[in-house]
Amino acid sequence: MATSAGISQNLSFASLHKPSSSLSPASTPQCLALPTSSNPAKPLTCKTQKLTQRNASLISRANASSSPSSSVAYSTNFHGPCYVVGDNIDTDQIIPAEYLTLVPSKPEEHEKLGSYALVGLPASYTTRFVEPNETKTKYSIVIAGANLGCGSSREHAPVALGAAGAAAVVAESYARIFFRNSVATGEVYPLESEARICEECKTGDVVTIELRESLLINHTTGKEYNLKPIGDAGPFIEAGGIFAYARKTGMIPSQSA
Repeated sequence: MATSAGISQNLSFASLHKPSSSLSPASTPQCLALPTSSNPAKPLTCKTQKLTQRNASLISRANASSSPSSSVAYSTNFHGPCYVVGDNIDTDQIIPAEYLTLVPSKPEEHEKLGSYALVGLPASYTTRFVEPNETKTKYSIVIAGANLGCGSSREHAPVALGAAGAAAVVAESYARIFFRNSVATGEVYPLESEARICEECKTGDVVTIELRESLLINHTTGKEYNLKPIGDAGPFIEAGGIFAYARKTGMIPSQSA
């Protein structure tokens, strides 16, 4: 073997196994040229190495700008009356399919989407989350039971809640896709409770959520409840979603660039 780009067709079998004195471990190229014809072949590019270097660069830039554990100001509090729902509230109840033609990226349609938030709830919910002919709710916090956001994977569900004016949702547990969509869109904080708060709070109770302490205070009843920390999802929601976070940290170009 030699260090030239091509190998002669007349090279004997014995010579292929002849050690070369011109190669040493220190001088061995990282990308070897493996010709498939008598014509000199171009060296293969080390795509894996390039991708690794690119990913390392992105991670370095993100860490230099802001790390998930340090960028969010955990002093953020949410305060206001709460709206309470039960278990297994699916995405069709949060925003029925007939309203999915609305495009959240259009401001006027984003606002209209909020007016239909939770309109699919059963008739047993006598109090509307958003009053008729209104686009905003007076309930800044939604409290739910288990498996909130089950059903279809429509991204419109957390968007509708956020567009209506809800800042946070506290549930006993979430359907995974709803939790993920909440973080991805940055519309609402999906917080988990350690107790079954939906059975101890009533619609209209005035509550405060303290993110730093992971605490929910019901001022109407005087009770306090521990919440599970939002963790690394916090900075993404704080930034306004994953794309806004990526722009903020320099992982992707800003829209103004």
